[in-house]
Amino acid sequence: MRLPISSGLGVLAVAVLLTGCDSQPDTAKMADAKPKAAKVVDKAAKAKAAAKVKANELGQIPVLMFHRVIEKPATTDDRTPQQFRADLERLVKEDYVPITAAELVSGKIDIPAGKHPVVLTFDDSSPSQLTLNEMGAPQKDTAVAILQDVAAKNPGFRPVATFYVTRDMFGKTSREEQTQMLVWLKDNGFDIGNHTRDHFDLRTRSHEQVEEQIGTIGQQITSLSSVKPATIALPYGNQPRKKDWAMRGKHYNHQGAFLAGYTPAPAPFSKAFDPAGIPRIKVMEKKGDCAQFCSHAWLDWLKNNPDMRYTSDGDASTVAYPKFKSPYLRKAFTKWSLPY
Repeated sequence: MRLPISSGLGVLAVAVLLTGCDSQPDTAKMADAKPKAAKVVDKAAKAKAAAKVKANELGQIPVLMFHRVIEKPATTDDRTPQQFRADLERLVKEDYVPITAAELVSGKIDIPAGKHPVVLTFDDSSPSQLTLNEMGAPQKDTAVAILQDVAAKNPGFRPVATFYVTRDMFGKTSREEQTQMLVWLKDNGFDIGNHTRDHFDLRTRSHEQVEEQIGTIGQQITSLSSVKPATIALPYGNQPRKKDWAMRGKHYNHQGAFLAGYTPAPAPFSKAFDPAGIPRIKVMEKKGDCAQFCSHAWLDWLKNNPDMRYTSDGDASTVAYPKFKSPYLRKAFTKWSLPY
């Protein structure tokens, strides 16, 4: 592994890689049932193909955190429609392919060889993210409309994202309207996640209060759309006093909990992956703290350090990586490993 000694970013990235647990997510990787001799030949061919595209499925994945997409930003969390379009167009140019948060935590990263996964997440279920017009289509300049437009102009760039929902529910108050919004997202391939009912800081809440905040909105999402959220985005990025409270409760069983910053996420096949504390990156230009820790800075760093970035081998049945990265593979994925 190449370690950029002079960069604070590099130090953080290494820290991310060297921490975590060895629990196994519910993965898409399936055992190969071919005869032994055929497997040897097949594996050698796959390793050669993986080496050709410099696959690294133990590399880091940017999970980008968006909020509102509005013409006149009120905070640094907001993006204008023009900025959001530029954010997506940069991802297209740099060979990123969107996957959902649910796909990340389950290991279902099925993208073309040589491409890099990126997770687009949207917090707070704002009307600026999704509003449907009288024809039932996304309103112009909402986040979903822009994402679909960029994807239509760039085949292979998947129009998928994860929306973390609170009781605000995209500005809709009636059950019928709320159902329409969530079912539209589900039917169009988007992922719906839990963001708690009231967006309270869970760090200061009791176990009972944490379960109520997470469980009530989870039940509401399920009753409206028949979707059981696979992941949660923690308000303010703060974990409850016991982080497992956010993962499992009376009415929920999450596969992943997402924070609010400041680094790319480890691959789900890496020892560094901690499903109860997955980092995200605030989307912003290089200003102030964002000179190092927001999306423009991290995307630059990943571009300049390609050996640290997740690159797909194009085969969802393997975990491909350079041999020298073998110590970072989670043992649970040994039988899917494809070192080269």
